[in-house]
Amino acid sequence: MSVVVIGVEHTKTPLDILEAVTVGDAEVSKVLAQLAAYENVREVALVSTCLRTEIYAVVDRFHDAVDDVTALLADRAGCSPAIIEEHESVYFDRGVASHLFKIAAGLASAVPGETEVLGQVRRSFDRAVDEGTAGPMLTTLFRHAIQTGRRVRAETGISRGTTSFSFAAVDMARQHLGSDLEGASAVLLGAGGLASGTFASLASERSVSLASIHVVNRTRANATELAGRATGTVTASDHGLEDLTEVLSRSRLLICAAEAGQPLVTPEHLAGRNGRPLLIVDLGMPRNVDPEVGTLPGVELLDISHLSAVVDAAMQGRRGEITSAEQIVSDEVARYLEDLRGRGAAPVVVALREKLEAIRIAELERRRSDLASLSPAQLEAVEALTRSMLAKLAHEPSIALKEAAGTPRGERLLEAVSLLFDL
Repeated sequence: MSVVVIGVEHTKTPLDILEAVTVGDAEVSKVLAQLAAYENVREVALVSTCLRTEIYAVVDRFHDAVDDVTALLADRAGCSPAIIEEHESVYFDRGVASHLFKIAAGLASAVPGETEVLGQVRRSFDRAVDEGTAGPMLTTLFRHAIQTGRRVRAETGISRGTTSFSFAAVDMARQHLGSDLEGASAVLLGAGGLASGTFASLASERSVSLASIHVVNRTRANATELAGRATGTVTASDHGLEDLTEVLSRSRLLICAAEAGQPLVTPEHLAGRNGRPLLIVDLGMPRNVDPEVGTLPGVELLDISHLSAVVDAAMQGRRGEITSAEQIVSDEVARYLEDLRGRGAAPVVVALREKLEAIRIAELERRRSDLASLSPAQLEAVEALTRSMLAKLAHEPSIALKEAAGTPRGERLLEAVSLLFDL
């Protein structure tokens, strides 16, 4: 069996394909069940965020797994598998750990060191556990990845400053609007995890000095809860989606951070603005804003692809922290693989040594009459000699099993030794 990851990520995939394959929270159970039903899949977990949709799986046949997952992603995107193949990333064995550990550490994010991704990895693992699709191999992998992410943030300064999409989005809005944002009103669409971080950034006077924030959400109670977190001089109000047109009519900024299968903001919502300027930052994936909105007079529409300038500025002075974080990830990958080798080979190595020891004792017992004339010292010498010979005979197979454990070659060796020695 092999551990593989197959998926699409923001560095290689156009935004329209990335948003088409995104798996919303309501669909996770269905997609995990679909993946787990493949004959080739033994364990599976799904990581789907605004930057990536990736399938982590323990499989019997690597190439079949790639074909199956590629077909699933193509079906979600409504395109041919060939288009997905052009943009997808595939990792196996050691590469899986390196990739996931970098993600958990924030090193594979558009905002290096961002804090939100570690929680996303943890929730993805928890969901796979809840759905019964994560077994021992993925459990070990994800737990070690989460530990690595925590260690990076504890031992380096990579998470200083702009370290989340939400913070970067607010910073980008501040840079675009400057003094226009001071004392203005903003609309926040959404009330989930990403929206919560955005609200905290909007409400921080260190970031902007807004007069008010209108939290709009399909579930009004969630908007009420989020708006209730307002502190300081900013005031916050809660609204249902039906109030969106009205609150937009008196706001300078709209940040969208909702999970939705279709656009929630359409040209009709801005019909009464008469060309007055409005900056929209769409963090949704799939996107929350109809592209036609960006063509309206006075509207400037930005999305996650526009964050690079903010990120570059935030990363000045933190390059050394990235190097330190990368070293921690490298060390943790090596430790994980060593642990994996030990875990995979240990039962067979122990069984092999016990089997050889049983043969040694049985043979000495069978020849006991031939050894009756030996003195106690001579008998002890025979014991020591046979134990030493057994240890030397078992040493090389034990090392080979431990070094190859967790790889396809290791699986073959474990199977061969178990068969040959009837373990």
